[in-house]
Amino acid sequence: MRWLITGGCGFIGSALVERLTSQGAAALRIVDDLSSGTKEALHDVAKPSDTIELTVGTVLDEQLAIRLAAGVDVIVHLAANTGVAPSIENPRADFMTNVLGTLNYLEAARQCAVPHFVFASSGASVGDVTPPIHEELPPRPVSPYGAGKAAGEAYCAAYARAFGIKTVALRFANVYGPRSSHKESLVAKFIRQALAGEPLEVYGDGHQTRDFIAVGDLVEAIVRAAVADVAGEVFQIATNRETTVKEIADRLKALIDPLGVTPPVKVVYGPARRGDVRRNVADVGKAQRLLGWQPRTSIEDGLALTLRWFLSSSR
Repeated sequence: MRWLITGGCGFIGSALVERLTSQGAAALRIVDDLSSGTKEALHDVAKPSDTIELTVGTVLDEQLAIRLAAGVDVIVHLAANTGVAPSIENPRADFMTNVLGTLNYLEAARQCAVPHFVFASSGASVGDVTPPIHEELPPRPVSPYGAGKAAGEAYCAAYARAFGIKTVALRFANVYGPRSSHKESLVAKFIRQALAGEPLEVYGDGHQTRDFIAVGDLVEAIVRAAVADVAGEVFQIATNRETTVKEIADRLKALIDPLGVTPPVKVVYGPARRGDVRRNVADVGKAQRLLGWQPRTSIEDGLALTLRWFLSSSR
């Protein structure tokens, strides 16, 4: 297959590139504005012999999207303005990247007759609901970021029905894993703090829960979605397991302290953040049924693998 990946230099994108090159993908086209991803991320996962074409550009360039989509079999649209806080600070910029940017690549798929389109969505499209999150819940986003992802899901459904493109929207849970050193996600932040000799900062009592998924399992879901015989569908990509923030901190302390590479890790508790979701977990039954996918990496193994990468990259 010939792949076009937006945001291919980022954390998830580079993990996908590593997977595809190891499986002998015919050709990879990558577009990235390098606002968070780096060219070095590709160098870490690809060999000189791999057929990879990198274009530095923005998803707002609709003509670039059409040019890059010509002749490919699948578009994986990962590029996005990520996070709730930036979307609240600048809703228009969030809209331009996350809604118009998605539309540009759906249009490129339509004009270039690309049969498959995979969209990186988020549980933020649903909003603050009682877990577990599942695909039948009506979208009620509580942030511009969530609204943008909900709009992307709606456009994917519309392009599936109006133009016959096999679109799939994947709602990613809290992703962690190797090559996440620049991410502000919880696991990456805690590991950076610990290795710098700083305490792990927990907001509130630490009993708030999240659904943490290893990046390797997430990439497997993307690969399956890219060839699935479904159209206009949304899938939760998570583990269906609630893990507390305190458990993450305690597990990392137990992994790091015996190594003797830092002072004993301290965990400190501060005031709860206003608006912080108390519980978050997703039902993955639909992905199991229609994609034949399920998470395989335990939180214990995933954290150990992530920590090993951070330690090796710091040497």
